Amino acid sequence: MYSIDHLDVPPLAMAGGTVRLPGSKSISNRVLLLAALSEGQTDIVDLLDSDDTRVMLQALTQLGCPIDRPAEGILRIGGLGGQLKVSEASLFLGNAGTAMRPLTAALALLASTQGASFELSGVPRMHERPIGDLVDALRQLGCPVQCLALEGFPPLKLGDGHQHRLSLDAPIRVRGDVSSQFLTALLLALPLVAQAQDVVIEVVGELISRPYIDITLNLLRKFGVDIRTEGPSCFVVPAGSRYRSPGRIAVEGDASSASYFIALGALAPALPGHTGITIEGVGESSIQGDIRFVEAARLMGANIRSEANRLHISRGSWPLKAIDLDCNHIPDAAMTLAVMALFADGTTILRNIASWRVKETDRIAAMAIESRKLGAVIEEGPDFIRITPPASVQDWKAASIHTYDDHRIAMCFSLAAFNPAGLAVRIEDPKCVGKTFPDYFETLFSVCEAAPNQIPVMCIDGPTASGKGTLAEDIANRLGYHLLDSGALYRLVGLAADRQGLATDDLTLQQPAHAERLGALAASLQVRFLQQRIWLDGEDVTDALRTESAGMAASRVSALPEVREALLRLQHSFRRLPGLVADGRDMGTVIFPEAALKVFLTASAEERAQRRHKQLISKGIPANIESLLADLMARDVRDSSRTHAPLKPAEDALQLDNSHMSIEQSVQQVLDWWQSRSAFSVP
Repeated sequence: MYSIDHLDVPPLAMAGGTVRLPGSKSISNRVLLLAALSEGQTDIVDLLDSDDTRVMLQALTQLGCPIDRPAEGILRIGGLGGQLKVSEASLFLGNAGTAMRPLTAALALLASTQGASFELSGVPRMHERPIGDLVDALRQLGCPVQCLALEGFPPLKLGDGHQHRLSLDAPIRVRGDVSSQFLTALLLALPLVAQAQDVVIEVVGELISRPYIDITLNLLRKFGVDIRTEGPSCFVVPAGSRYRSPGRIAVEGDASSASYFIALGALAPALPGHTGITIEGVGESSIQGDIRFVEAARLMGANIRSEANRLHISRGSWPLKAIDLDCNHIPDAAMTLAVMALFADGTTILRNIASWRVKETDRIAAMAIESRKLGAVIEEGPDFIRITPPASVQDWKAASIHTYDDHRIAMCFSLAAFNPAGLAVRIEDPKCVGKTFPDYFETLFSVCEAAPNQIPVMCIDGPTASGKGTLAEDIANRLGYHLLDSGALYRLVGLAADRQGLATDDLTLQQPAHAERLGALAASLQVRFLQQRIWLDGEDVTDALRTESAGMAASRVSALPEVREALLRLQHSFRRLPGLVADGRDMGTVIFPEAALKVFLTASAEERAQRRHKQLISKGIPANIESLLADLMARDVRDSSRTHAPLKPAEDALQLDNSHMSIEQSVQQVLDWWQSRSAFSVP
């Protein structure tokens, strides 16, 4: 994940491969609450791991619910059986509507009947999201519910520490035209108190997002409660309802998240050797309403074939077809249609989307503002948006997309990187995808391809112990880029040679046959850089590579043309989406001479010797600073005087003397240089 405030997505060209979806957010948080309210323990398989589910799990933990992970991919919830274990708690629920609304209803009922009191709060945006209709319904029942700031909005206080008799005789009336989550919350909570009599819920006005209610009803049946429906707006919770664990339940892949990859398959030419995009984890038989996005994508021209738990998508009509669609049945996934509309052959109208206004942000306004940045013509209304794509290739614009702390806006607009003008797209605050799909960008880039010259590269070169490795790793993490530690590659050759009994002393290296053997060894390396560790042939060799002897061997073998040629292709293969930070001694002069930014570190040998001495002493390794200085100076002479790719700054490199700079100061300087060369730099 990214620690910087944006991610630049290069122009994308093709796509192909298989995507495994994370679990559905809507199903995950419903199942967590149902398991917690049930009798018995429930093993949940493939639960979504995201911001929203984490805040729900934290809340359940605070409420005394036993939670365990008996095996990989399985979460075990010990049910409370509808009985509170704590009578007072303050729960922070972030911006998770799927946690705030159902917990509000369940805890209001439990607090009222069992004499407890709870406070529920979230991030500032959650305190702007209306919950008044649900509060009104709970007050109809006789629950003491207090809005602690603004009436009709969180934060809330539920219960007052005393028991209250609930009014269950009359139908409970709740509006359905603002959010279906209010009805879902009541459906999940009322079985807790429907013991002696049926409890009736009447929906006032149009019920939006009905497919999400169907998800709720389906899951309720799995936990032993069968809600009767009497017409489109009346729901009956039967007397004697009791939650019982199904023992084990699997969470479907998220159909809303599938929409981005369905759109990807419809937009992108297929990679050679692929027929398009395959999505695993959800099929057209899904219980999730957003699976009907498939129908909308087909209307726009996508070729889609479904299996039991899999979808296959490829490009069909091109450009895509403009549509005029009532999106009440796919409120979340419909946002993806708005970005697909940028690639259509006319004006697309998405209707009946008033619920967008009360989501993580005002999504109608946000989609309008950000689409205009790309060059589209947009008209928005109270419950619709009309999208006309840029009139020509020349009318497309490079845009920095503000995401409003809304995961779906970030994911939708990443697809705009397929624009025909070949322009990059900046996604601000990419971490917001953690709400439902923490690995979204990694997953997207794993199935997309860009022209190599469109994938940005930053080179950080310099002499031994200049701090280039630490600097490069930090910058790569900040930008979300891949890292190439070229020095490690040469150390790997030295280590592998030592393990195979191949000498690397200066005299032996002069023998042509020996040099060829080392070149062949370098060509056969199976190396991975993973989570700040280095793996050789499946073994973590990070610590072994950090020894002084490994460094000396690396310096010697790197002078061999045979080794350098063998590693050249391997180094080029690290240039992958969304970008690369490469550190070494010749990254900017030999390996990536066309790099967008080249930095050459110039700390003095004396300063580098001091750094190395402190580093070794801190690890408990005896060191002599005079010997270290002599070794560094000798290595500098060797590296700068070698025939092949001598150590020197590229002609267009920016030199950075970091002798008296902290790592953070060095990082900030390089990031400032990088930003000044981007398409989004401020004049």
